[in-house]
Amino acid sequence: MSAARAQLSPRLALPGLLLCATALAGCNEEKSATPPMQPQAQVSIVVLHPQPVAITAELPGRVAANLVAEVRPQVNGIIKSRLYEEGGDVKAGDVLYEIDPAPYQAALDSAIAAQRKAEAAVTNAQVRASRYQELFQRNAGSRQDMDDANATLAQAQADVASAKASVETARINLAYTKVTAPIDGRIDKSALTPGALVTANQATALTTIRKLDPINVDVTQSSTNLLRLRDDIAAGRLRFTGLGVAVKLKLDTGQQYDKSGKLEFAEANIDETTGTFRVRAEFPNPDKLLLPGMFVRALIQEGIAENSFLLPQRGVGRNTKGEATGKFVGPDGKVEERVLTTRRSVGNNWLVDGGVKDGERLIVEGGQLVRAGQVVTANEVSVDEATGELKSANRRAELDAGNSAKN
Repeated sequence: MSAARAQLSPRLALPGLLLCATALAGCNEEKSATPPMQPQAQVSIVVLHPQPVAITAELPGRVAANLVAEVRPQVNGIIKSRLYEEGGDVKAGDVLYEIDPAPYQAALDSAIAAQRKAEAAVTNAQVRASRYQELFQRNAGSRQDMDDANATLAQAQADVASAKASVETARINLAYTKVTAPIDGRIDKSALTPGALVTANQATALTTIRKLDPINVDVTQSSTNLLRLRDDIAAGRLRFTGLGVAVKLKLDTGQQYDKSGKLEFAEANIDETTGTFRVRAEFPNPDKLLLPGMFVRALIQEGIAENSFLLPQRGVGRNTKGEATGKFVGPDGKVEERVLTTRRSVGNNWLVDGGVKDGERLIVEGGQLVRAGQVVTANEVSVDEATGELKSANRRAELDAGNSAKN
């Protein structure tokens, strides 16, 4: 029995020895293996520097004509003809309508005849006054006769002056039968047609003329913004640029008007109902693109914020408290997150008052994939001011590739 055990032991021991050797080899391999290096996340950053920033206000407004003239007749009569093209441009002094001049021509002729009659009476009165003067000097006539003759002469001279005034009035009324344009501008359609009866200074205007070049834009500004603007100027955060600054226009289609205007005046009172006041700007309008009543948005430069930081909006987020935050790459390559003090938006940027220093690096892409304290690889890029997009078209592909390799 013991001999049989001695013979069987080597057979049973061999598989066990092989299993132990295999297990030991696996343990040695696990101890010698090292974990693979994780690649650093790649982010896009912009380097921040202080700069003077033009503070502009985008305000709603309406286009208004520079001059408006309602054309009305100044004499009674029948419209004989219309002498302008509706919707066209006219010059000051152009004849627009002609009222039947026949009765006014007759009145002028009658006034001229009355003036000549009065002048003839003056001649007769002068001769008579001279005769009575001579008789009185020779003691051949009475003083009363001489005084009566002088009074008659004075009355005749007054009649001449009155006749001249009547002639001038008749001449003016005759001239008023030709209704002329008081200003240069574009004329509307006619309210009346030839053959219509008109009266002097009637309520209904014959037509309206509007001067369109230059043209005005009236915008409204809130009193709250005015007070905030004055506080910023007083605190030195804003340098006032004064009236006469350039004003840009954005049309209702979103297109920007290609000509700049300038501020003309701001009202000195606040509307009690709306809490706003009106600001007027004047724009050149040679192509008549701007028309009265058109809705526009005016971009008015309020002042200059010196030594300010503009942070791309794509690099600024919000925390759970609603505060503006930004992620930065520190000198050691680690991500830092901090709260920012934003004042207002400027285009596709935020104007920041606090939380930023010169030369700091703000993450503008890839910040959602990293956390504070993480070491990252920073790639400097620039941001298109007009669109807010990165100017390097390949940056997103590079970031996606790097972050995929990390995962």
